[in-house]
Amino acid sequence: MPATMMVAKQFNVVFQSNVNKVTFADDIQVVGGDVNGSIRRWNIEDGQQQGPTMHSGSHICSIAVSQDGQWIVSGDWGGKTIVWNAATHEKVRESTEHGGQVWGIDISRDCTKIVSVGNDTAQIFSMTSGDQLLPPLSHHWVEAVEFSPDGSQFATASYDQGFRVYSTHNGDILFDSGPQVQDPTDSGQVTSVAWSPDGQQLFGTSPGQITCFNISKSSSSEWSIHQTKGRTSIASNGRFIACSAGSSVSLWDCVSHKQISSIITHTAKIVCLALSPSGGFLACGVGRKISIHNLRDVLPAEYFGHGPHTVCNGLIPPLASQLLLVQMSHAALKSWTQGNPMNTEMLLSEEIRSISSPSHYVLASRALIRVRLNHVALAIEDANQSLQVQPSPIGHIAMAVALLGESDRDGALCTFDLAFLDCDPHDIKFNLLLKSILMFECGMQKEVITRVEYLATRASNGNDDDVTYPYTQVLGAMYMRQGDYGRAVALIERAKNLAPKDQQRPPLMTISLIFGWSFDGLDIVAQQHLCDTLYAEARTAEAMKVLLNIVRSSEDKEIQGSKATVEWIADFTKKCATTLEHVGDEAFGSAQHGDGLLQYPSALSFSPSSPAGQFIKWSTARAAKGLWEDALQYANDALKVDPSCPGGYEAKHMALHAMQRYDEAIEAFKSMLHVIEQSDDSAIRQLRKSYISPSETIATIDHIVRGILEGCPLVVIDVVTGYLCDGPERIHIFKASPTFKELVSSMTRELDNKRIRRVVASFFGYVMFSHAWQGPEPLYQNVKEAKSVWDLPDMPLNEKLRNFCKESRRLGHNWAWSDTCCIDKTTSSILNQSLTSMYKWYADSAATIVFLAGVAHPPKLGDLTSSIWTTRAWTLQELLAPKVVIFYDSKWKPYLGDTGANHKESPQIMQELADAIKIPRGTIVTFSPDDLGVREKLRLASTRNATVKEDVAYSLIGIFKSDIRPHYGEGADALGHLLEEIVARSGEVTVLAWSGKSSSYNSCLPASVSVYSRTSYIPPLLEGEAMEACVTELRGKLPQREALDIYDQINTLPLARFATRRLHLPCIVFPIRAISIQGQHRREEMLCRAKVSGLGNVEFMTTDDIPLDKWQKFVLVHPWIRHIRGPSSEPAWEDDSELDTDSDLGSGSDAGSDGVVLIQSAPTPRVGDYTRALHMIARLGQPFNALLLVQQSNGDYRRVAAENEIVVSGLGTNITSRNIRAKVLEIL
Repeated sequence: MPATMMVAKQFNVVFQSNVNKVTFADDIQVVGGDVNGSIRRWNIEDGQQQGPTMHSGSHICSIAVSQDGQWIVSGDWGGKTIVWNAATHEKVRESTEHGGQVWGIDISRDCTKIVSVGNDTAQIFSMTSGDQLLPPLSHHWVEAVEFSPDGSQFATASYDQGFRVYSTHNGDILFDSGPQVQDPTDSGQVTSVAWSPDGQQLFGTSPGQITCFNISKSSSSEWSIHQTKGRTSIASNGRFIACSAGSSVSLWDCVSHKQISSIITHTAKIVCLALSPSGGFLACGVGRKISIHNLRDVLPAEYFGHGPHTVCNGLIPPLASQLLLVQMSHAALKSWTQGNPMNTEMLLSEEIRSISSPSHYVLASRALIRVRLNHVALAIEDANQSLQVQPSPIGHIAMAVALLGESDRDGALCTFDLAFLDCDPHDIKFNLLLKSILMFECGMQKEVITRVEYLATRASNGNDDDVTYPYTQVLGAMYMRQGDYGRAVALIERAKNLAPKDQQRPPLMTISLIFGWSFDGLDIVAQQHLCDTLYAEARTAEAMKVLLNIVRSSEDKEIQGSKATVEWIADFTKKCATTLEHVGDEAFGSAQHGDGLLQYPSALSFSPSSPAGQFIKWSTARAAKGLWEDALQYANDALKVDPSCPGGYEAKHMALHAMQRYDEAIEAFKSMLHVIEQSDDSAIRQLRKSYISPSETIATIDHIVRGILEGCPLVVIDVVTGYLCDGPERIHIFKASPTFKELVSSMTRELDNKRIRRVVASFFGYVMFSHAWQGPEPLYQNVKEAKSVWDLPDMPLNEKLRNFCKESRRLGHNWAWSDTCCIDKTTSSILNQSLTSMYKWYADSAATIVFLAGVAHPPKLGDLTSSIWTTRAWTLQELLAPKVVIFYDSKWKPYLGDTGANHKESPQIMQELADAIKIPRGTIVTFSPDDLGVREKLRLASTRNATVKEDVAYSLIGIFKSDIRPHYGEGADALGHLLEEIVARSGEVTVLAWSGKSSSYNSCLPASVSVYSRTSYIPPLLEGEAMEACVTELRGKLPQREALDIYDQINTLPLARFATRRLHLPCIVFPIRAISIQGQHRREEMLCRAKVSGLGNVEFMTTDDIPLDKWQKFVLVHPWIRHIRGPSSEPAWEDDSELDTDSDLGSGSDAGSDGVVLIQSAPTPRVGDYTRALHMIARLGQPFNALLLVQQSNGDYRRVAAENEIVVSGLGTNITSRNIRAKVLEIL
């Protein structure tokens, strides 16, 4: 046919931006996606958009619609594959497995699988669960994909590497065309692919040509198309191919490879195209619109699919409903198939009157319907007129049927033979079948059955299922009409296995229209007759087997919903119940379920009051033996008998749950609840109180999940995908997992909060990483950019992270956390929250993996404590906080070969650590922040260092249960903040016991935590006889009132506190009368001597500048008030808020002349406290390490740092109220 340019009749769908992809949902609905990520569905019958717009958020690259109409799947430029509910247009699931543009999408014909291509891979997923069914299959620059008709294979088209066919089962490459020869100057290469209906041929395009590959023979042929340059795309309905290139479309016969129509043109470039399922419509994406072309304007009828099509806006011509040999309007066909011959005759007559030259098809059709109405004479007239308009097979057949209506059997048979003269060769076998039916109607049943059996066998031997199917079905109908129901059932069952997968039956529909034979539910009718026959012959058990098959095979909605069928099943069930019920009940009632299983198939009993009841018994018996497939089958049988039976749904739920088909199990349980709630029986409605709904379970799970995630790291690594996941992403993964679905499905009668918490905690359990940074570790941004830790560049530190994830997965956990990449350090709020929560994250982890990079393999005892890991500041909490720790050497082998699940349970490893850090082994194993005192914790931290100054303090936040807010940039002040909070929270002043350099934060605090590595002076223990001797001596020196006055001064001192970096220190003050420099030991160290009131001469070393040339007041202070008070006399401070020292320094205290605050003493002596006071004074007289303070011009004090602790001998028993001054000093 010449390539004449033309514009076909069309209908336009307009989008808001440029259309990039188009497909058909069915013959009258088109779906398109644009460059702004919008997806719309339009009805081309009325030009209206269907449902809300779907928003992908990124440029749409591909779209597919499932054949059952339930799902729409899109792929976009942002790498997302999204499954949409086609009814509601709501997003069902989203995945990003490709990591790049998703160029192609297709859905298998059975609607169970999705295949997508992009980023050089093809991937196949389950439609229902979203699980990946095969590993990614590599194909460079792959741009298009399509399942074969039977779904066992799928084909991909690569831009530069040609076509491939893969096995859907295992991903094997079944065919590879290799690169296609192209014009190197052309930018368009291989872009699309289509299958032939039998799946044996594959059509693909490249610039200027279409290539047909014969998959089974590995051969190919090419033919040139209407344009040689630019990208090409194709779509096919199996009979012809639509091929776009540039701004035009050409149509080609799939078999002859010849052009079959004029070229359809547009004014702009065609970006995408699609064909409707029947081939009647072509959709082209051009700019911001989709143009819908009615191809019946340009193609013969033979190129379109069979079956009824909807009339829409005049685009489909009246003679659209095409069957084998028959054509008529949709309305007439619908009326005929609904069994309304009078209305059908009226519609056909209207069609004939409306046109001047009626079609021979319409006249033949009216002849056939008039035979059905016994208007035989009129039928003969119509048949004659049809043959006059155009001799045709249907005209001769209509005449033969009309003659048979006049009982002219010979005339009918002779006339029918003329139908063979005008028929197409491929219709001869069908006409032979029609002739056989005519002969059967003429009374030649035996001869005809033999004839059809021969023809069916011959077709079967030739593997011609398209012919074998109608022959076998008709043969079954003939046997049924003869009363041989056993053979009829067998033949009809065989025909069902040969039936076309699309469930369309044009041959049988044509037979029904011509002869009035009904094939709908034929298998059910035949089996009903067989049941009645067997029952009449007292073969009740066999009849029940057939009945069971009727129930199971009643899948067709029309049959299942047939009132007559349902009533027949109920009636027949009741007839058989009395005979058989006791057999099954006795077997099941015994403990021997095996016997029950043997008895029930031959004696399946049905309760007369509830036929479904015995199916449920049967399901229960199977379930008791763990035969879940059978249990499910019989639960379904119960529901077919009685769809309102709650027990059937409960049995179905139980079986599906045991088979781990949790989604279906949950739906079955929901159906049960709905049936209970909608029941007219109040007793059944009361059952609802015994159950909880899945929504209640999900709400409880959600609450527990949120609670558990609150204590988990903000971001973790999914050890399977390698993706970084925040809380919502983990919840999404959890809810898509079998773990979640099993929980929801299992909670039917009560909520087991303990089990939910245990399962949820296990799922979200995470492994923490402890290691020493070794250089440019992979950061959060690096992993985000690479999408996955598995996709990071091959570098040693990236491999370290991957090995950590592998080991976490090997240990059975889903999530892993590393300080390198799981904290977005560019966001201060996230960084601060992570630092303050890190101790708890380690404490709550499922395990902590410690990687000892410097420990060679195989390691020896002592390598752990000599490793750099033990010197790092952060690793102290990483050792102490976790309950489970596992150490690995540089080769990722367990330390010392200890393969135990927890190295904290290894006495050898724990003893090595205990000896090194000098705390009890048990403390390391079960550490709690309350296990060690402040001074001991500081000692542990003193031997560790950090690259960043602030980390020295921030790494101790959890160990001290601190609330300080990290702020990088504060430098050494971070330690000051931490020590300040320690003092403020508890009044603990042991942090002041140090020697070295003062902090710029406060002079009483050290500049470095390393000073705490030195053991502080501890006075000798004063107790027993020594205490009694001291008290006796004091009793002779201190009157009771004076002792109590000293006691009250000390006992009423408040706790130490900080305010605006100032330390308010309660202490005993000893004025210094004079101070002098005795000499210089090193360059900056000076030996000084101070004359101290009551204490005599005290020497100390310092590097601080002592301004002897200025008048300044120096004091030595004894700050260890808790020691002086002793264990029994320490005041019980209930709350820091009650320790309002500012008020104490108000009316309750007096300022002395030297600027220190004097504590008001109690006025009334208490004789009973005299001995207690003497005990306190005895401790006051002991040696102590003093702090040296110098008063500033404003009256505040500053500490003079000493190189060694200033230990003084104490007052002994030479204590009077005059030399004891209990005060609170304010120190800068």
